[in-house]
Amino acid sequence: MKKIAVIAFLLAVSVTAGHAQESRQDISISGMVMVPPFTASQTDVQVKAQREIGALASYRFMLTPTSALEANYGMTYQAKMNYVVSNTNFIQVNNRTTEATGAYVRSFVYKNFNPFAEAGGGAFIFLPVRDAETTSIDVKQQTILGAIYGVGIAYEISPSYDIRFEYRGMIMKVPTFNDTLLVTNKWYNIYTPTLGIAYHF
Repeated sequence: MKKIAVIAFLLAVSVTAGHAQESRQDISISGMVMVPPFTASQTDVQVKAQREIGALASYRFMLTPTSALEANYGMTYQAKMNYVVSNTNFIQVNNRTTEATGAYVRSFVYKNFNPFAEAGGGAFIFLPVRDAETTSIDVKQQTILGAIYGVGIAYEISPSYDIRFEYRGMIMKVPTFNDTLLVTNKWYNIYTPTLGIAYHF
């Protein structure tokens, strides 16, 4: 009876240890650069924005060894968006951008290299900064629904950590900050390269 109990205990420990070694989740923190394109529109509004620097936190839950669901939260420091209305009215808006998105991730395994691709959607919040460089008092916070996509590669530096590089894209309507004067009726495709580190557990 004691031998059976000992064997059962050892089996339980082995199963638990094996399950613990299967990393089904990971969290990552990355630096990112948002690169908005120049946008001209049919409403005589042109938009040019500076690059934004920020950070992105992500959580992945593995559905299978090669597919996962991902949740992202990102925030930029500050950027300037310049609107030119009818070639005469120049409006500058300092703003911060927040991202809250989810995606499906498909990955591939080649030894220590793990290429991946993802697609999903979520919300992007544009928050005007009220300072001397924001030249309109009519701009307000705006939340825009949009999509994300990306391709990247993770390099495993240990069973628990990898370095992750990704070239992401964000698709959304060009923000107007709820000001009808700034309407472009155009879409943004913002390029967002990221570089960070992930921890698997």
